[in-house]
This record gives sequence, C-alpha cells and structure tokens, in this order.
Amino acid sequence: MGRFASVQAAHLGLDSIEEGVLCLSGGQCRAVIEVSSVNFALQGEVEQEATVAGFAAFLNSLSFPVQILMRARPIDLEAYLVELERRALQFPEDLADLARDHVSFLRRLARSRTLLERRFYLVVPAQEEPRTVGYPRNWPFGRKTIGLDAGSARKQLDFRCEEVERQLVRCGLTIRRLASDQLAQLLYDCWCPELARIQRVRRDLAEYTALVVSGSRTESSVVSPSHTQNAGLSTQPLPRRP
Repeated sequence: MGRFASVQAAHLGLDSIEEGVLCLSGGQCRAVIEVSSVNFALQGEVEQEATVAGFAAFLNSLSFPVQILMRARPIDLEAYLVELERRALQFPEDLADLARDHVSFLRRLARSRTLLERRFYLVVPAQEEPRTVGYPRNWPFGRKTIGLDAGSARKQLDFRCEEVERQLVRCGLTIRRLASDQLAQLLYDCWCPELARIQRVRRDLAEYTALVVSGSRTESSVVSPSHTQNAGLSTQPLPRRP
C-alpha cells in the first residue's frame, strides 16, 4: 500500500523564541518591530513632503535587508462599544447623546461591512556570514552561510532595531519592538487567524514547554487468604472448561 502524501502545505522552521528574538532553523535570527501608521491624506503639503523625505532617508540609511509585513484582520468593536455606553452614563447630557449616536453609527457600520484593522511590521534579520568549513579561508569553493551565535545575534539585532527606531521616529511614527509573547501571538494570528480571535497565547511561554509531572502516593498491601475468606471471597481456582 502506497503512503499518502502529506497535507502539510508549509513548514515553519522555528526553533525557539528567546528574549524577543525568533531563532529559526539553520541558526538564523530575526527581530520584529511594530510600526504605527499616519493618515497621509489628512496631512498638509509641507507635512507630506516631510514624511516622504523622512521615509526616503530611512531607506537610504539601511545597510541590511528588512521585510515589510502588513496584516489586515477583522476587528470586533463590541467590547469597545459596551465600554463606551457604560462611560456615557457619566457624561453630561449633550456628550452622552453624542456618545450614544456614535455607538449606533458604529453598530450600523459593522453590520453593513467588515471592519478591518491594519497593522504594520518590520522584520529585521541578523547578519549571516559566509564561512569556509573544512578548507582554508581563501578557498573559493565549499563556502557555507552560517548564522551568528545567539549572543552576537541578539546584540546585533538590538543595535539594528535602535537604528531603525531612530530613523522612523523622524517620520512621526511610533515604534515598538515585539517581546517574546507578542512574537508568539503574531505567529499564532498568522497561522490560525480564526482560533486566535477567541483564544490568546499565554504571556509566559515557558508554560508551553515545561514538563508538569504529578503523581499520587499509593499504598500497597499483601492480602492473605484469611482476609479474603473473612470478606466472603473464595481463593479456590476456577474450574476449567471441558
């Protein structure tokens, strides 16, 4: 009987997530930065020119490759609307009416179309150095790309993320580097979007890898034939079938 082909479409080569660093297979390391957005259409002409110039300066200053990731996912406003209705009870009458009208408008909007939340990320890699394994350094063949060790990769990613933050702040953007639990949540959102809306990842990732061993202490005793006779039990063997 032939073996069935695997239904797995893609494999995620992720070894671990440690101290805000994605450790991939092959010794590669990545850091992820979440970047806020600006409403470019509402900016004035001078502000638009400053934003474009700042972003161009950021691209020209890059000495390493980056990956730009944009995610659009449905957003549930019900929790926000319930909280707004609760707070409207403490507002003056005019503000309370405006808050209730705003809640009604958003509920009608959510029923008529799917509301999307867009988030933007920059994936920053650690440098991979080509090394000659088993041959002299100047040998032109047999060179392999090997990632840095964990400590060196973490220091390099810290420096690169600080450099990216320094450049993008000039554009009026807010930068936030994702921690370990936030990286796990991002991967979870990408691979299981429907399940991630109702189930969150725990903050302590060690809970997913720590072994939990629990046992109960049991007492064993030897039962003598006299005890079984007193209990109404027979110790005689069962008759064999013919």
